[in-house]
Amino acid sequence: MKTLKLLSVFALMATLFTSCYTEVLVEDDYINNTAPGISVNQLLNSYELWYVDINETIGYGESPFLQIAFTVSFRNGVLYANNNLVGIGNQGNGFGIPIGYYDAYNMILDIDHDIDGYDSFDVYQIDSNTIELYNPFNDTSYFLNGYQRSNFDYDYVFYDNIHYFVQEYEAWEKTYTSNYGVLNEFDNENWLQFLSGGNDSTFRSSQDPSGINPNNIYWDFTGDYGVQNISGNFYLKNLTLDYDYFDNEYFELSVINDQRIELLHADSGTVYEFTGRGYIEYLKEDVVDKSKTSGQKKRIQRSAKKENIRENTREEL
Repeated sequence: MKTLKLLSVFALMATLFTSCYTEVLVEDDYINNTAPGISVNQLLNSYELWYVDINETIGYGESPFLQIAFTVSFRNGVLYANNNLVGIGNQGNGFGIPIGYYDAYNMILDIDHDIDGYDSFDVYQIDSNTIELYNPFNDTSYFLNGYQRSNFDYDYVFYDNIHYFVQEYEAWEKTYTSNYGVLNEFDNENWLQFLSGGNDSTFRSSQDPSGINPNNIYWDFTGDYGVQNISGNFYLKNLTLDYDYFDNEYFELSVINDQRIELLHADSGTVYEFTGRGYIEYLKEDVVDKSKTSGQKKRIQRSAKKENIRENTREEL
């Protein structure tokens, strides 16, 4: 995660990732606004980063690599993606990691993903910095917003999606407890784990001693957790751990760096620090042991899914 850009983040909050795409219909189809004379390669290369605006997705299908990625980039036939929040802005000079290859022609984009294999999309230009990738195989459209690396706010993406960040380690080890604050039940918890599955998901906790291998942890409890924004402070979040055998635990969550978080216990005033152990780089479905996760990490569409009215024009389908 790059150094915070306090001025730019709030300027972008009003426009970044919140745009709605007006569906202009001509005989039940979208208008293709691609400028005359521009090739699909020129269009894809007009921006260094394409942010996947997951909440604008139309259709009931999924293209796995787009469902995982925060950004994709098209660079000389190689497809790059920022699939993780850990290191975003620094990994691959901001482009992320290579995830496959592509070929673009006649407003068609063919993808050969390293894990998922072949997929194909029709490319439509919606406006000056928005494209639609329509997958005729699953009748689903993804909308991507274009940015240059110099004006893309990686920190906004990080904090707006922080519920995914805590899932990117196999476990979080308690490495600091303040010497002030009231004694409480959570003092006994030494490990946390946040499982994949969306915005509000599943966590596990353990009282095993610090310093052991995360693979050997016995998880004492499994429950639900949620991460919510705090009004007036974009960089501070509320974390709720739903325990059955004692009251819910409430924390203010702040990020120290890409591997360490601070939890301020609301009731006791105690401050804890947890350090991530076992970084998970997301690329393939079975990247982590299924006993530790509820499944592949993927971004969850928060908006209601709706039917796609884009017509499939490919003769072979």
